Amino acid sequence: MKVIPAIDLMNGQVVRLYKGDPNQKTVYSDDPISIAKQWEDAGADLIHLVDLDATLGLGTNFELIKKIVSSISIPVEIAGGLRSESL
Repeated sequence: MKVIPAIDLMNGQVVRLYKGDPNQKTVYSDDPISIAKQWEDAGADLIHLVDLDATLGLGTNFELIKKIVSSISIPVEIAGGLRSESL
Protein backbone atom coordinates (compact mmCIF):
# COMPACT_ATOMS: atom_id res chain seq x y z
CA MET A 1 0.00 0.00 0.00
CA LYS A 2 1.19 3.52 -0.78
CA VAL A 3 0.11 6.49 1.34
CA ILE A 4 0.07 9.76 -0.62
CA PRO A 5 -0.21 12.94 1.44
CA ALA A 6 -2.69 15.50 0.12
CA ILE A 7 -2.46 19.25 0.56
CA ASP A 8 -5.70 21.14 -0.08
CA LEU A 9 -5.12 24.80 -0.96
CA MET A 10 -7.60 27.63 -0.48
CA ASN A 11 -6.69 31.32 -0.40
CA GLY A 12 -3.02 30.35 -0.20
CA GLN A 13 -3.56 28.28 2.94
CA VAL A 14 -3.55 24.56 3.74
CA VAL A 15 -7.14 23.69 4.62
CA ARG A 16 -9.57 20.83 5.04
CA LEU A 17 -13.23 21.35 4.22
CA TYR A 18 -15.96 19.88 6.38
CA LYS A 19 -18.18 17.75 4.14
CA GLY A 20 -16.92 19.69 1.11
CA ASP A 21 -18.37 22.99 2.38
CA PRO A 22 -16.00 25.91 1.70
CA ASN A 23 -17.72 27.90 4.45
CA GLN A 24 -16.75 25.24 6.99
CA LYS A 25 -13.01 24.85 6.75
CA THR A 26 -10.15 24.22 9.13
CA VAL A 27 -6.95 26.10 8.34
CA TYR A 28 -3.90 23.97 9.14
CA SER A 29 -1.17 26.29 7.89
CA ASP A 30 -0.51 29.62 6.22
CA ASP A 31 2.70 28.18 4.74
CA PRO A 32 1.95 25.43 2.18
CA ILE A 33 5.57 25.34 1.01
CA SER A 34 6.71 24.44 4.51
CA ILE A 35 4.04 21.72 4.74
CA ALA A 36 5.17 20.21 1.42
CA LYS A 37 8.79 20.24 2.61
CA GLN A 38 7.74 18.56 5.87
CA TRP A 39 6.03 15.75 3.92
CA GLU A 40 9.13 15.35 1.75
CA ASP A 41 11.37 15.25 4.84
CA ALA A 42 9.04 12.66 6.39
CA GLY A 43 9.70 10.35 3.44
CA ALA A 44 6.77 10.99 1.11
CA ASP A 45 7.68 10.10 -2.47
CA LEU A 46 4.71 11.96 -4.00
CA ILE A 47 2.43 14.82 -2.90
CA HIS A 48 -1.12 15.38 -4.11
CA LEU A 49 -2.05 19.10 -4.31
CA VAL A 50 -5.67 20.20 -4.69
CA ASP A 51 -6.51 23.77 -5.73
CA LEU A 52 -9.91 24.18 -4.05
CA ASP A 53 -10.25 27.78 -5.26
CA ALA A 54 -9.98 26.63 -8.88
CA THR A 55 -12.37 23.75 -8.19
CA LEU A 56 -14.96 26.18 -6.81
CA GLY A 57 -14.40 28.82 -9.51
CA LEU A 58 -12.99 31.29 -6.96
CA GLY A 59 -9.64 31.98 -8.63
CA THR A 60 -6.51 29.87 -8.54
CA ASN A 61 -3.44 29.08 -6.50
CA PHE A 62 -1.35 28.42 -9.62
CA GLU A 63 1.54 30.72 -8.66
CA LEU A 64 1.72 29.11 -5.23
CA ILE A 65 1.57 25.64 -6.79
CA LYS A 66 4.52 26.55 -9.04
CA LYS A 67 6.49 27.64 -5.96
CA ILE A 68 5.64 24.43 -4.12
CA VAL A 69 6.68 22.28 -7.09
CA SER A 70 9.99 24.12 -7.42
CA SER A 71 10.67 23.93 -3.67
CA ILE A 72 10.66 20.14 -3.37
CA SER A 73 12.36 17.35 -5.28
CA ILE A 74 9.57 14.75 -5.24
CA PRO A 75 6.81 14.48 -7.86
CA VAL A 76 3.60 16.44 -7.38
CA GLU A 77 0.16 15.42 -8.60
CA ILE A 78 -2.08 18.46 -9.11
CA ALA A 79 -5.88 18.44 -9.08
CA GLY A 80 -8.76 20.83 -8.81
CA GLY A 81 -10.25 22.87 -11.60
CA LEU A 82 -7.37 22.47 -14.02
CA ARG A 83 -8.20 22.95 -17.67
CA SER A 84 -4.75 22.44 -19.17
CA GLU A 85 -1.40 20.85 -18.34
CA SER A 86 0.48 24.15 -18.39
CA LEU A 87 0.79 26.16 -15.21
